[in-house]
Amino acid sequence: SMASALCRTRLPFVSFLSPFSANASSRLLFVRSLSTVQQSQAASGQTADQQRVAAAMSVAKDQMQKNSSMSSNDVSNIYELGAKPSVDFGNDYNLPHPIWHGEYVYRVKPTHRPPEDFVDKLALATIRATRFNFDWMSGWMFGKPTVDKAVRRICFLETVAGVPGSIAGIIRHLSSLRRMQRDHGWIHTLFEEAENERMHLLTYLQLKKPTATFRGAVWLTQGIFFNFFFLAYLVSPRFCHRLVGYLEEEAVNTYTHILNDIDSGGELAVWKTTPAPPIAKSYWKLPDTATMRDVVAVTRADEAHHRDVNHEFATLKPHDPNPFKPGH
Repeated sequence: SMASALCRTRLPFVSFLSPFSANASSRLLFVRSLSTVQQSQAASGQTADQQRVAAAMSVAKDQMQKNSSMSSNDVSNIYELGAKPSVDFGNDYNLPHPIWHGEYVYRVKPTHRPPEDFVDKLALATIRATRFNFDWMSGWMFGKPTVDKAVRRICFLETVAGVPGSIAGIIRHLSSLRRMQRDHGWIHTLFEEAENERMHLLTYLQLKKPTATFRGAVWLTQGIFFNFFFLAYLVSPRFCHRLVGYLEEEAVNTYTHILNDIDSGGELAVWKTTPAPPIAKSYWKLPDTATMRDVVAVTRADEAHHRDVNHEFATLKPHDPNPFKPGH
């Protein structure tokens, strides 16, 4: 996303905030500010990205004060110079998303929506054919689940699952611009879904670094699936949302299978005691004692949510209002 890209980039982020920060003195000021921020905030456990953002913000404030008549108090918070955000997420760059709590995450069950017509049957057949081929090509259908097989499968599937929402969102965005009409709320839900899938990927990547072969397979698959889904959405948004609904049904099946293996004492039982990565604790607001089993459970809840949302979108007309609020 743009926000995460800005977080990872130093000088371009400063340039984005202030047109006066691209010169040599600003770069030197940024480096010095970054060093100061790193020293003062290292004890608080802030990430490198957070430190770079804090340093960039410090430089932006200095530049705004230098090149305007504002006092230091005026630039104490550059985001409140005459306006406040409609929704304040603090320092969280993530889009709204569900924060699962209680026993719901453990009550999620695999479901299947029977196809009603040719479009539904075509979508279901496409997903089942895709899953069968991926199962035997990845070795998932052979032998017992292992940690390596599970992580490899999850990471690969999430690189695919993050594509539909972004494509559907941009197509509807461009359509709204061309038609000069409102989108009625679909765009935000689609982009939230895409980012949620990407966060799944970033979470499970903490367990294993992808190989060159894996990266190559992702490049190839993304190129094929992106173009397929883009063209398909132009022709039939309903087919695409039904397709994603069935894809998410399979995702729920996969995570349920993994949870069952964890609980039955298989090789994945190690995830009962494996600590959840910090990125997962931050994203889903998990407790410090959370384990990988908890991460799998909330991931499955996300996928069940995407399943239900896309099946609902497939039943709605393209110009119907979105019944899902941000983060739901």
